[in-house]
Amino acid sequence: MKLATLRTSDGFRTVRIEEGGYIDIGPGDVGDLLTRVDWQAVAARADGPVSEAAPSFLAPVVPRPGKIVCVGLNYRTHITEMGRDLPDHPTLFAKFPETLIGPYDHLALPPESDAADWEAELAVVVGRSVRRADRATAEAAIAGYTILNDVSLRDWQFRTKEWLQGKTWESTTPLGPCLVTPDELAPDAEINCTIDDEVVQKSTIGDLLFDAADLVAYVSTIVTLNPGDLIATGTTGGVGHARKPPRYLRPGQTMVTRIEGIGELVNPVRREPLS
Repeated sequence: MKLATLRTSDGFRTVRIEEGGYIDIGPGDVGDLLTRVDWQAVAARADGPVSEAAPSFLAPVVPRPGKIVCVGLNYRTHITEMGRDLPDHPTLFAKFPETLIGPYDHLALPPESDAADWEAELAVVVGRSVRRADRATAEAAIAGYTILNDVSLRDWQFRTKEWLQGKTWESTTPLGPCLVTPDELAPDAEINCTIDDEVVQKSTIGDLLFDAADLVAYVSTIVTLNPGDLIATGTTGGVGHARKPPRYLRPGQTMVTRIEGIGELVNPVRREPLS
């Protein structure tokens, strides 16, 4: 099953994606739906006409998550290109909901930085509250998966040893286009990122060091995870900062982030005016 959040004149609507369009599930976003114990049954039994909507109507699949927990250095290829050793534990940082944009929205580069970098990522969407989960409980708590690009401002990220200030700039993180339930995603699904049709990242999610269940179990040891919370699982090799010379996003480019079985994010890049 694939679920998405649509923007409408009356607010968000949750929809189920079917061949040829969408079937309306009801008011609210996917995060709201996940707070229901019976969310899967509600989504599956929704019936009605299949409607079409322009891609621009797609909102971040969970527009207002309570938490966005991100994982750094979690693909073996990326760890190697950054010159690091394989970690014993996940490296965690956070984003705030204000960073999120829709899967087809413009990515606005802030005027304070010239070093915005791409990071294609698989994101885990939590479907039930868990604390100190074992692996089986962690797997059962995963509602599904979506795509996130953790656009990072490298000049701000590496001002200090703490990464937050380079990772949570407003309106820089596309999310979507939909949530796919775990049965829809192959364990070796391809993940890639292109800039103006040039492939800059390409791997499979099988290269993850800590997988989704590992991360849900680890993070839930620290804090309760709730329905609609997101865990961004890290990026693969090919980031611009690791290139020689480094490469960064520029206005006028188009960044496309894809994961096989989920879909794609298509984000034209522009410069945010200094207000």
